[in-house]
Amino acid sequence: MRLRNIPHAASTIQGHQAVIKRPEDQKGCWKNVFGNDNPIYIEIGMGKGRFLMNMAKRFPNVNFIGVERYSSVLLRALEKYDTEEFEGLNNVRFICMDARELTNVFRKGEIDRIYLNFSDPWPKARHAKRRLTSKEFLDIYDQILAEDGRLEFKTDNTALFDFSLEQIEESNWKILQFTYDLHNQEDMNEGNVMTEYEEKFSSKGNQIHKLIAYR
Repeated sequence: MRLRNIPHAASTIQGHQAVIKRPEDQKGCWKNVFGNDNPIYIEIGMGKGRFLMNMAKRFPNVNFIGVERYSSVLLRALEKYDTEEFEGLNNVRFICMDARELTNVFRKGEIDRIYLNFSDPWPKARHAKRRLTSKEFLDIYDQILAEDGRLEFKTDNTALFDFSLEQIEESNWKILQFTYDLHNQEDMNEGNVMTEYEEKFSSKGNQIHKLIAYR
């Protein structure tokens, strides 16, 4: 369940040094934000940020940006970021925004990898366009992803995963790899960094699905 309406969330976010307050001003200039030419990976709908920050610790030569629509959820990520566990983690920034606005924030080819982890399945058919793996969103990702960029998606929702595979094919993207049982697929699971949801769902016996796509 999404966290909402935490009274101090907006002010905390506005005052935090790791949050980019006017991300549209950085379009085409994100390497200046980080002060280096390292590749940029983004996670859309990052939730509480565990995956993003653990990835940043593991890959210090990559810049990571977490995109989260809900301020109260981003607040929880910032609280985690400020703990001793992630002290000195300088290759992470956060944006509070709707993913539909990504092309206003990143220029063509500026992003090297996009992560989607346990996205909202929006199960009703009339809401299909809201799914982060819909053709509508794939068209947005196409405008910001580098020529050799990758999209990685994990979920335990089989219906959403099937939908995603179909949408990728219909959008003329290509599947590099996919599995319906990530944790038992040795080649794809090697080096896997789990999210909070992934740990929770897999502990209940749910199979984790993963795909890697490119254009």
